[in-house]
Amino acid sequence: MHTQETDQAIAQAFVAARRSGEGLATYPGPAPTTLADAYRIQDAAISIDGRAVAGWKVGRINAPLDAELGANRLAGPIFVDAVADDGATMPVFPAGFVAGEAEWLLHVAPGFAGPVPADDAATKAVIDEVRIGIEIASSPYPGINADGPCVTVSDYGNNAGLVLGAPVAGWADLDLCAISIATTIDGAVVGEATAATMLDGPYGAVRFLLANLISRGIDVSGGLWVSSGAVTGVHQAVVGQSVIASFGDLGSVSCTLAPAQPR
Repeated sequence: MHTQETDQAIAQAFVAARRSGEGLATYPGPAPTTLADAYRIQDAAISIDGRAVAGWKVGRINAPLDAELGANRLAGPIFVDAVADDGATMPVFPAGFVAGEAEWLLHVAPGFAGPVPADDAATKAVIDEVRIGIEIASSPYPGINADGPCVTVSDYGNNAGLVLGAPVAGWADLDLCAISIATTIDGAVVGEATAATMLDGPYGAVRFLLANLISRGIDVSGGLWVSSGAVTGVHQAVVGQSVIASFGDLGSVSCTLAPAQPR
């Protein structure tokens, strides 16, 4: 059973591990089994952590768990100091889980006050920028994904950073779901796909996130990045490797993985 005390203890353990750069061999308490419990742990960790949030990652919850949990996506915070530019060295947790993911990055303009947009056209109206990018998925706990979506949510949705690639010119007139994307790790292509496979696409991810944050009482009016989901899949990697996400004629974005240092 989850109580405020167990939620706080789990959150404290994850924040401490992330600050130290060390791993967690086992989940630090009773694993959450509902998204409500998982987001309470996440919210507690954000409060304990104290860093400003620049945006949020969105990930997919696959069948049959989507029906069991009542959602087909999940969210986790991306902190301001974990956002970097193309070519950056990105810290990850060597003793935990590490992956790089090619993602469309959409920025919700400051001043959004609801309601949540109902369709793609209305969603575009609240966005002021789109970029190509890489989400760094990393957690001190190696079972973060294997243990299911609720565990993933409880530790920042398994996010450890965001690499901002080039802005996409004329994005509002492009079909983001038609552009072929490839992810390369150390020169080997590990995944190729388009966002057409991703539920209702990047704009749907924005709608999900805004609804999720508003339901949690989180202020969305200051503007925020949405890392809208792993287009080519979740590709595990190790320290020292380079990750490149290629977005066809729009160019590519890259980073190198390095061990997280105590902070």
